[in-house]
Amino acid sequence: MSETITRDDVQKLLIRAPFHQWLGIEVLELHDDGIDLKAKWREEWVVNPDRRYTHGGILAALVDLAADWALVKRTGRGVPTVDMRVDYHAAAMPGDLTIKGRIVRAGGQFSTAEAHVYDGAGKLLASGRGTYFTAPPKA
Repeated sequence: MSETITRDDVQKLLIRAPFHQWLGIEVLELHDDGIDLKAKWREEWVVNPDRRYTHGGILAALVDLAADWALVKRTGRGVPTVDMRVDYHAAAMPGDLTIKGRIVRAGGQFSTAEAHVYDGAGKLLASGRGTYFTAPPKA
């Protein structure tokens, strides 16, 4: 993939998916080895109405999304997740989230990437690592 892919190019690719639209994903910045994203907080993320923290599945989805899309400069597309693990560090209270995805190892068939989810104050909420199928699609 060409190194000339821009933030706007990735934003257009990302928001093709209705789920990414619903998450309110915005591409903040592209790096040589990754991507920084923002997710606009939604009331529907709340799992406990009394305590108001975000469901862990949302955090896992954000980890997966950022790790996956860290590979976009290399592949030009999102790639299927083969395996993933997530660690939860703190409750995610209402507010937009920043997610930083980074390539750990770029391979021909499979690649590894990781991501970290932060609240508005920069507190680490969740982190994870995944394996992604990065082989070129069949013609």
